[in-house]
Amino acid sequence: MRVGEAAKDADFTAYLEARRASLMRTAYLLTGDHHTAEDVLQASLAKLYLSWDKVRDRGSVDGYLRRIMVNENNSLWRRGWKRREHAADIVPEPPPVLDSYDDGLSRAVWELVQSLPRKARAVVVLRYYEQLTEAEVADTLGISVGTVKSQCHRALAALRDRTPDHLHPRHGEEQR
Repeated sequence: MRVGEAAKDADFTAYLEARRASLMRTAYLLTGDHHTAEDVLQASLAKLYLSWDKVRDRGSVDGYLRRIMVNENNSLWRRGWKRREHAADIVPEPPPVLDSYDDGLSRAVWELVQSLPRKARAVVVLRYYEQLTEAEVADTLGISVGTVKSQCHRALAALRDRTPDHLHPRHGEEQR
C-alpha cells in the first residue's frame, strides 16, 4: 500500500468512527428499516470512499454523504426486485433490549412518520432530526427552499391529522 493510500484510509476511517452512529440513525430514519438502512449506508460509504480525494472541504462531507444516502435510498425503490418484496408480519429476530423505559410513544410516533410519503419523510428527517436549515435540506435533496417549506408544512399537517388523541401533546394538559 502506498503512503497516500494509507493516509486516505486513515482519514476516512477516522471520519467513519466519529460519525458512524449518527449516519446509521439518519439512514434508518430515511428508510424505516434497519436492514435497508445498513445497505443504504454501506453503499453510500463505498461511494464516498471512492471520491474521498475529491472532497476538498472536509466540513461539507456530512452534507455530501447525506445527499448520497438520499439518492441511494431513492434508487432502491426504483429497482424492480424491490417492488416484488413484501414485508413480513413476524420479525425473525428477538426485539432489542431497551436500557430505558419506553412507554410506546416513540414507536407510535415513528409509525406516524413512516406513514408519510418517502420524499416528505426525507424532508422531515433532514429538517427536524438532522436539524438542517431549509437551505441545507434543499441543497441535500436538490429541490428549492420553497419546496422544502411546502413539503414540511404538508407533512406536519398530515402528522397532526393522523395523530390519535392519546398521543397528542396537549392530551396530558387537558386532563389536569
